Amino acid sequence: MTFFVSSRIPRPMRFSLSRLTIVCLAGFALSGCVGEDSALVSPASFKIGLEKDPKLLVATTRLPVGDPPKKPWFSSERSADMIFAEARLTPPSDSLLSRVTASDWSIAKVENVERSNAAQAFAQAAFGRDLLLYIHGYKESFETAATSTVDLSEGIKFAGVTGLFTWPSAASTFSYVADRESAMWSRDSLEDLLTAIAKTPSGGRIHLVAHSMGTLLTLETLRMLRASGGESAMERIGAVVMAAPDIDIDLFARGLERLGSDAKKITVISSTNDRALAVSSRLAGGIVRAGAADRERLEALGVRVADASEFGGGIINHDLFLSNKEVQQVVKRAIERS
Repeated sequence: MTFFVSSRIPRPMRFSLSRLTIVCLAGFALSGCVGEDSALVSPASFKIGLEKDPKLLVATTRLPVGDPPKKPWFSSERSADMIFAEARLTPPSDSLLSRVTASDWSIAKVENVERSNAAQAFAQAAFGRDLLLYIHGYKESFETAATSTVDLSEGIKFAGVTGLFTWPSAASTFSYVADRESAMWSRDSLEDLLTAIAKTPSGGRIHLVAHSMGTLLTLETLRMLRASGGESAMERIGAVVMAAPDIDIDLFARGLERLGSDAKKITVISSTNDRALAVSSRLAGGIVRAGAADRERLEALGVRVADASEFGGGIINHDLFLSNKEVQQVVKRAIERS
């Protein structure tokens, strides 16, 4: 299998305010760091990642648990309006004991909750930086979705701001149909979010990574976004990675047709031995899911494909972009290439 190779993404950098000011003033005559509008360097150049700023931006159609939210922070109930919040993270400890026992990131608190202007609040929080936005799949709680988001961002060492769009999955094995309805119910909110971020001046690129059922939500939302705003609405969208897409292959093809030239932004991580998608296919009357289709069939639709079948040595093989580091790098290379 061949993965895509690129080396365009810069190494993460960190500057204190005073140091940045000195650099800009020193380079004024040569580089125009301070221009006529008195702006400093392009805000999109501030790339620090989770290690320097352990914060996860959250947009959700889930109801919060308490006011302010308390663990488990957000429930599986539907919120009438999208909510914005910031999840403050506790990084893994560097101690030897922590490495042997529990070394995962955790949520310390959820703060700065905004209910009335959630999309705009999210856009302002991400202002000027590239954004990695994760849209989770079926059977996910807020906490498991947040953990996956952080694992993905850290796994590829994403240097911008990391965000999560989380819809009200029931987080139950027997909630497949209910989850699908809740995902589709959240389309308008995700469209509002992407529109607000794309319209923010001096913003960076928006990179979307969706998993399983979340890919259907993402594809439908992108269709809506392009239909309402045309090609200009999609200009800020960078990479769109669909990992193990749980989408009827015919529905997937029709969605790509509606996206037109923007379908080229999409990279599909597929696996023909994905057991979860095999079950989904049986529930759908035997129609193959896009994430389990043959590479040639997917490439004929105009998308990039990373066939991860040979890396599926587990029982389920449905989250290889998180559990296998080589597959995870497909996401990084798609972002570098965009």
